[in-house]
Amino acid sequence: MNYRMLLSLFVIFFSLSTAAGAAGEVPLTAAFVRNNQLWVKEGSEERQLTYSQHVYNPKWSFDGRFIAYIDGDEQGEKSDLYIYDMVKNESYQPYVQVSATDFKWSPNNNQLAYNDQGILNVTKIKHGRPEMFENVSLGVSGFEWFPNGKEFIVSSQSNLLPTGWGPIELFKVAADANLQQEKIHPFFTILTNKDLFAITAEEFKWSDDGKWLSFLAIPTASWSNDSNSLCVITAKGERFQEVGKMLNNQDWFNWAPNKNQLAYISGEGRFLVENKRTTIAEMPAFIGQKVYTPKGDVDLDLSWYSPDVVIVARSKENKEWKEGPVPTMYTSLYSIHLKSNDQKQLTAPKEKERDDTPQAVNGYITWVRHMENEQNNVWIREGLEGKDSIWIKNVESEPVFYIEKHKL
Repeated sequence: MNYRMLLSLFVIFFSLSTAAGAAGEVPLTAAFVRNNQLWVKEGSEERQLTYSQHVYNPKWSFDGRFIAYIDGDEQGEKSDLYIYDMVKNESYQPYVQVSATDFKWSPNNNQLAYNDQGILNVTKIKHGRPEMFENVSLGVSGFEWFPNGKEFIVSSQSNLLPTGWGPIELFKVAADANLQQEKIHPFFTILTNKDLFAITAEEFKWSDDGKWLSFLAIPTASWSNDSNSLCVITAKGERFQEVGKMLNNQDWFNWAPNKNQLAYISGEGRFLVENKRTTIAEMPAFIGQKVYTPKGDVDLDLSWYSPDVVIVARSKENKEWKEGPVPTMYTSLYSIHLKSNDQKQLTAPKEKERDDTPQAVNGYITWVRHMENEQNNVWIREGLEGKDSIWIKNVESEPVFYIEKHKL
């Protein structure tokens, strides 16, 4: 074997090793859905977890051992709650048959709470796994764990009275309440009116320091398609206020890391062609709010990259559209530096492609690129200036990352 051949083999080997090393250097773990089945990707390795279900909405447990998910159907008539055990490599139901409209893991242990047609339940822990359940509270519309993992904030839908819709009641409920009224306490009463009309409160999210709680006050079905009230309340319930109007999209409002700032996409109207603006509210929200979307643009998704940088999915407005099929808004990702208001385009999808659902995880940025009549892929970049590459091919929606506590 001559010198040139040896050199050529060395270059090929080095290139392959470098490529494999680069792929393995992505220190992220994500659950995702492909062809209706649950998959996991760790670094460069993919693994299929289910084979005969219709999976959606996977969520990681506190320590990453479990993934809860819904096994549904195309008609939306089935919503069976399952848990995948990453240690035992098996799916199981925490009880004989559990149907859930909403479910959430405890912030500091492996208990799983779920809403079963208005009944809030929480799993027990048996042999280290969440199994069986206990009733917590009745009449539940929305809920969220308190950061201490010992209590819930619970909303109850307002009642329709001869004089109109009544108030929305919020309660503080012990996780071990087991329907005992002495462990269920009134937290706050939301008095609704023509300016803040709603019949339920849902999509609760805590600020990073646990001092503020944001949520959507949602009106009746048709109205909620056009406008909902983004609200905040302090952890003790002594201060409440409406922040602004927005669509009913839980991904469109998020708390900053390490700051009491709330980013949301403001604007009414169900059509995404105009009037959707990235807005930052400083707590308390009456201190002031600032809109960052330039005139002529719309922002249709957002995520915090750092305490001072927000990433948005942005497109040009389409005010010319008036009727007929709603046009697709082809978005690209942009970064917004809040202090300087410097805004830069991060991605450049091709014609008839769009980038959305940005996520920032441990210094990486991921997003989904949608291609017309083709599969959707998850792209990744290290930092704001890194090189783009495909990380996961053929996904139903954005991946769900396992993030260790106190990491963004």
